Amino acid sequence: MFELSKFNKYREDNRREVKRAGNGLPDSLWSTYSAFANCYGGVIILGVEENKDGSWRTTGLQGEEKLLKDFWNNINNPQKVSHNLLTEQDIRIYQLGEDTIMVVHVPAAKREQKPIYTGGDMFRGTYRRNWEGDYHCTFSEVKAMLRDQTEDTMDMKVLENMQIDALNMETIHAYRNRHMAYRSEHVWEQLNDLDYLERIGAARLSRADGQIHPTAAGLLMFGDEYKILYEYPEYFLDFRELLDPEIRWTDRLQSSSGDWTGNLFDFFFRVYGKLVRDIKVPFKLDGVVRVDDTHVHKAIREALANCIVNTDFYLPRGIVIKKETDSIVLENPGGIRTGKNQMLKGGISDPRNKALMKMFNMIGIGERAGSGVPDIYSVWESQGWIKPQVIEEYSPDRTILKLSFIGVKSKKVTEKSDRKKVTEKSDRKKVTEKTKMQKQVILSRMQPNIKYKVEEVAVWLDVGRTRSRNLLKLLVDDGKIIETGTTKMKRYQIIGL
Repeated sequence: MFELSKFNKYREDNRREVKRAGNGLPDSLWSTYSAFANCYGGVIILGVEENKDGSWRTTGLQGEEKLLKDFWNNINNPQKVSHNLLTEQDIRIYQLGEDTIMVVHVPAAKREQKPIYTGGDMFRGTYRRNWEGDYHCTFSEVKAMLRDQTEDTMDMKVLENMQIDALNMETIHAYRNRHMAYRSEHVWEQLNDLDYLERIGAARLSRADGQIHPTAAGLLMFGDEYKILYEYPEYFLDFRELLDPEIRWTDRLQSSSGDWTGNLFDFFFRVYGKLVRDIKVPFKLDGVVRVDDTHVHKAIREALANCIVNTDFYLPRGIVIKKETDSIVLENPGGIRTGKNQMLKGGISDPRNKALMKMFNMIGIGERAGSGVPDIYSVWESQGWIKPQVIEEYSPDRTILKLSFIGVKSKKVTEKSDRKKVTEKSDRKKVTEKTKMQKQVILSRMQPNIKYKVEEVAVWLDVGRTRSRNLLKLLVDDGKIIETGTTKMKRYQIIGL
């Protein structure tokens, strides 16, 4: 995240922050420490300030030994910051010209350590990072971090205010049928429904009254939507099929419609059927029986189950599954508990809802713990499709997985064709020398693997948002940069460096 040789090329972003520190440690240091720790990690550079155009210049440090001592005294003071994540290896002192600077590498905190907060006040002193800088976390964001701390996940909670009859028996029997089809002659096949629910984690004995009550997982999996809302007021499931640009959606399924149960089990199989409806299945026989399943089918099942078992059902906006012409997008409330890098690498299973994961495992869905996302990537690579995209959003926490059915070669051909069309169109227009110069300035400022906002580019050029946006669009059309994100969260990144 920091190399001294690249100092003049760096700019502040969601993982880099500079501070003067001319009169000692600035108070804002600790809010930035909290913000980086509660997100992806980052680098704080002391003895540096930001110029008007976004570039950096050194201001130097006075008495770096005392500054370093003060830093360690403060970071180990629980009244200043809740948890010290650093070792001596995370602090570096550099000489840059005549000035000394201090570089602090802040790692991302583990879920068990979050929230990292300042001033001894968890709800007022917890920060996160966005492109505008550090921001105070909301009460809801802090509560979400606290929920993720415990080993017993929230779906294991015994709902002592509910009776077993809160669960939908038709859904329970449908689940049992799938379980027995997957594991024929299982020892639990002869159990009555109450004992069976207890065995799978959908019901549990309450210590308070000695009675069997549904667990949160049982309610989510088998309850009716209106009863689920008693425990999870923000609960919402939404499937949208968007195959015709002339129509807002060609198919939609919502948990709140009232014409079906609205629970997770029924949602999974209804939505899965819609997602794979158009997938071409190669003709294959197992003996004399046709096999209508492929690695792609299994990957989509894994993606859908992963979306569900990692949802924080207390957070707003709910689960949204979108089926588009050339892609499937799965969104769920809640961040990635293991961190994005670990999730992509695989090997560690840390679901937000362990009991729900167990229930899906028992019917043959999501069997390989910790390998789900790497397996999906492997399947997409084997098909020659572009890599899946994993996006983390904050405020509120949200995880997005986009599975595109676009071939890598097709994408390159399309991009080349689009660029050719744009070039031909551009040649017919008179491009001013000023526009050429401004486009070159943007390209010279952009660093590899860093995403920039329209506002940042506007500062570089000292122009308005509209002009900045138009220039960025020209560069996208030229094939020099790419754009990502929705309208409000759109970012731009250079290609090929």
